[in-house]
Amino acid sequence: MLDSLRDGLQAAVRKLVGSTTVDEKTVKEFIRDLQRTLIQADVNVKMALEVTERVEKRVLQEKPAPGITRKDQVVSVLYEELAKLLGGEGGMSLNKGKNTAVVMLGVQGSGKTTVTGKMARYYSKKGFKVGVVAADTFRPGAVVQLKTLASSSGVEVYSDEREKDSVKIAKAGRKFFEPSKNLVIIDTAGRHKEEKGLLQEMKEIVGAVKPDVTLLVIDGTIGQQCYNQALAFHQAAPVGGIVVTKLDGAAKGGGALAAAAATGAKVVFIGTGERIDDLEEFAPSRFVGRLLGMGDLRALMEMVRMSEVEVDEKAAQRVMSGKMTMDDLLAQFEQMNKFGSLKKVLEHIPGFAGAMNPQELEKAEGRVKVYKSIIQSMTGAEKADPERINSSRLKRIARGSGRSERDVRELLSRYKQMKSLVKASKGREFRQMMRRAGAE
Repeated sequence: MLDSLRDGLQAAVRKLVGSTTVDEKTVKEFIRDLQRTLIQADVNVKMALEVTERVEKRVLQEKPAPGITRKDQVVSVLYEELAKLLGGEGGMSLNKGKNTAVVMLGVQGSGKTTVTGKMARYYSKKGFKVGVVAADTFRPGAVVQLKTLASSSGVEVYSDEREKDSVKIAKAGRKFFEPSKNLVIIDTAGRHKEEKGLLQEMKEIVGAVKPDVTLLVIDGTIGQQCYNQALAFHQAAPVGGIVVTKLDGAAKGGGALAAAAATGAKVVFIGTGERIDDLEEFAPSRFVGRLLGMGDLRALMEMVRMSEVEVDEKAAQRVMSGKMTMDDLLAQFEQMNKFGSLKKVLEHIPGFAGAMNPQELEKAEGRVKVYKSIIQSMTGAEKADPERINSSRLKRIARGSGRSERDVRELLSRYKQMKSLVKASKGREFRQMMRRAGAE
């Protein structure tokens, strides 16, 4: 997610941390690196200069707190100022004891219908009784798409293909769900952003439905143009929150988030991929933590819960203590598919986030299929204790899996490295972090 922004920020921090002293010259060079990174991420030039000037001023004027190094102070100030740039904390606060209506706004192609389906799944997993209203009568296939998305979560959809008035559908849909649902999400039509008819329709729908929340969905690839788009909608129908989509790898994602926050409306959700579960509540401070390589354990726990990953506590204890078996490793590979990628998991873990070379990570993900077939060709005893795999066993495993002996040796080497790494340097620290995350 936001690879260029993350890589640029982490490179600037690494350069600072690697310097022998943090004097005025070092700080100014660090500020120039930050400015270049933010502008390349399509953050508005004025905003980029303002935030970096604040960082520079604070770093040069403020004294580090007792026990804090000068380098740590610089990173801390950067963390705080970037979090401010991306808006205030706190997402939507919904009450299960109340019937809440949410109207989705946005131009065509922003991903509004997809977000509607993702939100329906997100809140149904949180225990809400969700109903979705298909009020997009403009785009062919919108109703079918929404029904397909909602069916994967068992969410009911209200639609009326005979009615062409989206205002009537929205109003009837809310009334239909009032007796049985406590959250109604209304998908509306999206057209070209210059089309006055769209904004007029938004006014009419909001006036008729009187929603508790209006959410504007914006395509993250348009960068700082988000600002003008958000203002136009905000003037037509006051926006209660913003959802920024398509942030997976979007070069302009940083600009989109900063521009959206500048409108005064909070960014409440971000779309981080194409999967139905690739939607997360946006918390600026935690998000910046991931950009700077500090991780976000709370988001990782939420991702685990939303992906319906079954956690085997005994297996987890073995992994964290460095005593994992090949069966444990195979189980991790199987669960990885539910998250979408290993990279997505690692960017949430402090210590691992940003530590792995992107090319090496891609290569590792590509090797998972090879490793799975090799593990599946081992006997139970070999999976429990890979140390017993000698030359003859290695040849048999290679033949049985259809892989080369080199592939088998590579897996065994990776397994030993991972086991040693967790046992020697990460086991105790990771267990403590997991306990803290669970206690929060």
